[in-house]
Amino acid sequence: MRTNLDNIQGKEILIVGLGKSGTATCQTILDIGANVSVQDARGEREFDPSFLNYLRGRGVTCYFDCLPPDMGKYDMIILSPGASPELDFVQEGKAKGAEIIGELELAFRFSRGNFIAITGTNGKTTTTTLVGDIFKASGRKTYVVGNIGTAAISEASKAEETDWLITEASSFQLETIKYFKPIISAILNLTPDHLNRHHTMKAYGEAKARIFMNQREDGYLVINYDDKTCFNLAKSCKAKIIPFSRKEELPMGAFIKNKEIVILPEGRKREIKICSIDDLKIIGDHNIENALAASAICYYAGIDIETIGNTIKEFPGVEHRIEYCGQVDGVKYYNDSKGTNTDAAIIALKAIKENIILIAGGDGKGQEFDGFAKELKGRVKHLILLGQDGPKIAKAAKKAGFTNIVKAKNIPECVTKAAELAEEGDTVLLSPACASWDMYDNYEQRGDHFKECVELLGK
Repeated sequence: MRTNLDNIQGKEILIVGLGKSGTATCQTILDIGANVSVQDARGEREFDPSFLNYLRGRGVTCYFDCLPPDMGKYDMIILSPGASPELDFVQEGKAKGAEIIGELELAFRFSRGNFIAITGTNGKTTTTTLVGDIFKASGRKTYVVGNIGTAAISEASKAEETDWLITEASSFQLETIKYFKPIISAILNLTPDHLNRHHTMKAYGEAKARIFMNQREDGYLVINYDDKTCFNLAKSCKAKIIPFSRKEELPMGAFIKNKEIVILPEGRKREIKICSIDDLKIIGDHNIENALAASAICYYAGIDIETIGNTIKEFPGVEHRIEYCGQVDGVKYYNDSKGTNTDAAIIALKAIKENIILIAGGDGKGQEFDGFAKELKGRVKHLILLGQDGPKIAKAAKKAGFTNIVKAKNIPECVTKAAELAEEGDTVLLSPACASWDMYDNYEQRGDHFKECVELLGK
């Protein structure tokens, strides 16, 4: 269901959470003429004074570090991704008649553009960026939005009927969709993450599967055939299912044949060659999977093969995801700050392979680290740990028989100790297997700080 912007004029709306998403939502619906209240768990002192002046100047009612006293007054409650629908005051508002949605749902309702939505535990940002680059190279007007950093609502109202919104969708954002319906959806993989929010893998998978819940036979779902937990989600999908596989040649879909990324559409006997995996600039098996998914998405969106292949071959990767930061004294440094769970960190370890000085730790989001710890032997020479769950990782590592463990208080100390321990030919890898929230606002801030520290080593 798409809606007219005028339908929100004069309505009482509460925005919960004032991060990038909430702030963009606030600005958009204020311009439309809604009566806006905002709630954030942070205190007033944690916000920029100029932003507070802007809110008050626009007549916004603010509830910082407190809750609205009357939840029955709101027509709609818009949740930022970090705000759980399970919050008591949100549930109270729902019980009193408020519609509960998220910013992504609102963006869809307001936009005339065509949505492609990409989710998965890992690889979302890389695949979304790559798909966006391919669409732009094809000459289509393209907006790359969502969990990747630019709120969808910021661009939604600009998009015309021929424009495309390539959207990274997190499980948090998908929890609060209602009518959101992408033309093509993709689920890249499914491994334990955000269990402190979703509680169980079943609930986490169900949240991811919401990406295709409104699609019908005219839509497409691109999904990982090799990840059976992921692929099983497609059983309830009504769209056309397009599998991709790094490990097997499929009767249809996207896969590897003779070291080539190929697509075999249904009913066709010969594969369509995209490019050789040897030509990829991005390293690791996981990036081959990302390239497969991107190829399938773009092919079924009608983009020509040459544009798809050439763009994939030139794609350098994304910031904070196994990002090469340079070499100092014969030691390479990689920033994988976006590796915020154990599976992502294991992927980075496998991509680099061996002689690694690993920096890990932070907010583990309720994860267990036993499986991660088993991957250290034979790959990692020294493990440098920091953050609130550093001791939990150390315990798991010792249980797995890995004892070359060093503790550090912060990223600068981690980088200094890594440089002292590393020998020529080694690789220092920041891949925390944890979120950054115990020490930083986000993984970008953590990664930037790591890169700054690496840069200082060379001076």
